[in-house]
Amino acid sequence: MPCPPPEDTPWVRPIGHWRFCYRRQRAAQHAPTGALRACLESPLPSARQAVADCRFLAVDLETTGLDPEHDAILSIGWVAMDGVRIDLSTADQRLVRADCPVPEQSAVIHRITDREAAGGTTVDSALDALFEVLQGRVLVAHHAALELGFLEEACYRLYGVRPPLPVVDTLRLAERQLRRAGRPIPADGMRLHTLRGRYNLPQYRAHDALFDALAAGELFVALVSQLSPEAQVPLERVLFRPGWLW
Repeated sequence: MPCPPPEDTPWVRPIGHWRFCYRRQRAAQHAPTGALRACLESPLPSARQAVADCRFLAVDLETTGLDPEHDAILSIGWVAMDGVRIDLSTADQRLVRADCPVPEQSAVIHRITDREAAGGTTVDSALDALFEVLQGRVLVAHHAALELGFLEEACYRLYGVRPPLPVVDTLRLAERQLRRAGRPIPADGMRLHTLRGRYNLPQYRAHDALFDALAAGELFVALVSQLSPEAQVPLERVLFRPGWLW
């Protein structure tokens, strides 16, 4: 069964739980046979399950801009996590062939030029690779609404479905923990590299999908360690609950 029963999911009201499951099952029914459908049909962890016992996939996208409806995915990077253990052997990245010119202002940031983008794989091939490793895992991203928006839009264009995905947003998780501690939220202090500095994590090359995915995964580990050194905090405490989910 793709979704656990509502008594195991105190993080949602029963109506919300069934709405999420219904949307996920409907998306699976309408998705073509392949990695996306398998991902949507894969069982989800219980919200009461400890983070240490859950599986995650830290993900980052580089794009031509910030608007999922008008901009394109240029690269997808990911690394799997078993609890708070990052499995570097799973680190992978896909450069995506763009159907439009890469804006100069974007190329300056992520260093993906038109020539490099032309040598990438198709977006459906990249998504197949992503959804294959996402099966049974909760997505982790920094400022996850952006990743979710682009993944939703790409899947809708390719498959006619917008997949509901459970996700941890390290930006929102950090915000919640700062508020809980009664500390102010810096105006420009919630960027990935800035938050990593707060937790004494090493700095990686920014705006590279693979390095940013790893950076988000490591930040997640640091944030969870504040809640529970042994990562025994329940999954419900770290999930991002965007309004569109239910």
